[in-house]
Amino acid sequence: MARAPRSGGRATKRDLLPERPHISSVTEQAPDHVQPLSPLVRRVLAANPSPFTFTGTQTYVVGKGEVAVIDPGPDLSAHIDAILAATAGERVTAILCTHTHRDHSPGAAPLKAATGAEVIGCAPLSLDDDGPRADAAFDTGYAPDRVLADGERVSGPGWTLEAVATPGHTSNHLCFALAEERALFSGDHVMGWSTTVVSPPDGDMAAYMASLDRLMARADHLYYPAHGEPIAEPQRWVRGLIGHRRQREGQILRLLGEDVGLIPEMVARMYSGIDPRLHPAAGRSVLAHLIDLEARARVARDNDRWRLAA
Repeated sequence: MARAPRSGGRATKRDLLPERPHISSVTEQAPDHVQPLSPLVRRVLAANPSPFTFTGTQTYVVGKGEVAVIDPGPDLSAHIDAILAATAGERVTAILCTHTHRDHSPGAAPLKAATGAEVIGCAPLSLDDDGPRADAAFDTGYAPDRVLADGERVSGPGWTLEAVATPGHTSNHLCFALAEERALFSGDHVMGWSTTVVSPPDGDMAAYMASLDRLMARADHLYYPAHGEPIAEPQRWVRGLIGHRRQREGQILRLLGEDVGLIPEMVARMYSGIDPRLHPAAGRSVLAHLIDLEARARVARDNDRWRLAA
């Protein structure tokens, strides 16, 4: 998907918390190697790059000694081995998943088998996926030991993670706030390289926008997304995402005013500058916008053709 405007480029020491070291670009990180990002956070990049995952899914290890693993990623043996190597000599006490797309949660089961840690976090969700993202279909084997409600916490020595409900990309999506660093693990709700695909029937544009508004009201200093660079000045980034979605909504309404009523025709006009392999995913987000506009009585549909409401 098209990028949101950058908030000032790559993160620097000046942009981040005072004690935080410089964060190397994820594009410089080799898959399945651990990379320290802060006193409490390490990152392991899965070897699953694609047009939808950028360089791959980023698994985060939080804490020292007794640690949590966030988004264990796909069930790739090399990646699970890399997480175990990154936590060698430590005790994994919790495995947390932001949501249950197959590039995020399938690694939870083998990691639990290897460590004995509980799988904690988002609720299970398994739907037939008629969208274009075969790499991101729902994980049917996800079986959490404990589901976190909004505001519930998981903690260890020197770290606390709080669940922040952010439905939209999926209905079960959670972010996790690290209180000690005022950082947020933003999963796929806010990514560091691209806008988020919102794919009906589970993806919901109205819920996604409300979740962005919720993040705008928070005081986090830094986001750690599951794909892309860490995001300094996160409120500015989120403001850009909100503006981008409002711009897309305006484009849709203008195209309907020109009698461009089929989604593939809209995508060809709206996303002419992006990789054509992403056009089907763009069509899903256009559909999500149209469903939201229909609920607000702004548009109507006649089978596959959309029009402005009378």
